[in-house]
Amino acid sequence: MLNFLNPPQAKPLIPSDKVDSTYTQLRWQVFIGIFVGYAGYYLVRKNFTLVMPDLIDQGYTKLELGIALSGVSIAYGLSKFIMGTVSDKSNARIFLSLGLFLSGLTMLIMGTFPWATSSIPIMFGLLLINGWFQGMGWPPSGRVMVYWFSQKERGRKMSIWNIAHNIGGGLVGPLTIGAVMLFGTWQSKLYFPGLVAILISLIAYLLIRDTPRSCGLPSIEEYKADFKNPSLDAVEIKESTKEIFIKYILKNKLLWYISLANIFIYMVRYGVLDWSPTYLDEVKGYSLKESGWAYFAYEYAGIPGTLLCGWLSDKVFKGKRSMAMFIYMFFVLLAVVVYWKNPPGNPMMDQIALITIGFFIYGPVMLIGVFALDLVPKNAAGTAAGLTGLFGYLGGAVFANIAMGFVIDHWDWDGGFIVLIVACLLSVLCIIPTWIHEQSH
Repeated sequence: MLNFLNPPQAKPLIPSDKVDSTYTQLRWQVFIGIFVGYAGYYLVRKNFTLVMPDLIDQGYTKLELGIALSGVSIAYGLSKFIMGTVSDKSNARIFLSLGLFLSGLTMLIMGTFPWATSSIPIMFGLLLINGWFQGMGWPPSGRVMVYWFSQKERGRKMSIWNIAHNIGGGLVGPLTIGAVMLFGTWQSKLYFPGLVAILISLIAYLLIRDTPRSCGLPSIEEYKADFKNPSLDAVEIKESTKEIFIKYILKNKLLWYISLANIFIYMVRYGVLDWSPTYLDEVKGYSLKESGWAYFAYEYAGIPGTLLCGWLSDKVFKGKRSMAMFIYMFFVLLAVVVYWKNPPGNPMMDQIALITIGFFIYGPVMLIGVFALDLVPKNAAGTAAGLTGLFGYLGGAVFANIAMGFVIDHWDWDGGFIVLIVACLLSVLCIIPTWIHEQSH
């Protein structure tokens, strides 16, 4: 039934005098494809947070909306892991584009039909469906990355690719502002990004290719003469999905450490991001337009932060990921305290704090993904990324949605910020074993 997802067969190698030009062209092409495609996913992942103030005005509580919003994180965490294993044996071109198309279609339905936002169970169900389709974005992107880019260049390339979610997430604010100006309804914050995502899914399909061998090219290790980790650089690992999982995932202690750290990193990431429109509205007195641009600033500050983190990890720390994560989470902690304690009426300091959090939080998010890909063979890339995502979303993001809503309802925003501060500290605690391992090796 799912034969259409099967990866294309390897083609005969093209003439050697055409390999370099073809490789160069296709590497740029597939990189742009997964960059644009993954940015598109973020247009319809968290746009629901920008309609939460409108739904609160209709009588919903923060806890109720946190429960509804958790549908995305619950399904995404499960899907990123389960669909990650599927993506390892699928055509990345079809897999990524299909998931984005279906995610955009779900949000289009949610914003178009009044029944779709008429109750918490219905909103939870639709966001659950959307979250499942969202899980079809990262794994095929990781598959493309490990097949088209060698290990010695992967850190920097992934830091560039990783800013796709900052661009997509940051555009949600201006996009929803424009939607309300064009259509005059808060529902347009849902259906308009859905329409744009569907269009982007078609563009991604036109650009992405699965593997070099499917295009008549040699493997990236042969092309770049980069066999830095021979045990993980095999063109094809012939073991079954179960064997790969047991050998390269289940018994991989470092992968479990970074997955645990991801819980707390995601708790901070989404605890700040998802609740910023409501926090700025209720506590700081921001308008929709001001909140939208604050959302934009938070996401786009992550672009230079992520690029710097990738450079530090590769060049300064010589491929050691832990030290860069330590430094970044320290500055995240300081900025969260400033964001919390800054009194209303001082919007410039609010913006500086949000920009600082955005600048530093996305570096660790990116490095967790790079670390996961470094630790496994290419045929297990989607599964490894899925495991870290499973922990990050089911542990961190769901907590940021439901528990943060509960804590804020019962202990106000002070309780919520205490949770974020504890999460910063616990993320560093979980990184310590990886730091010890990197120092000893």
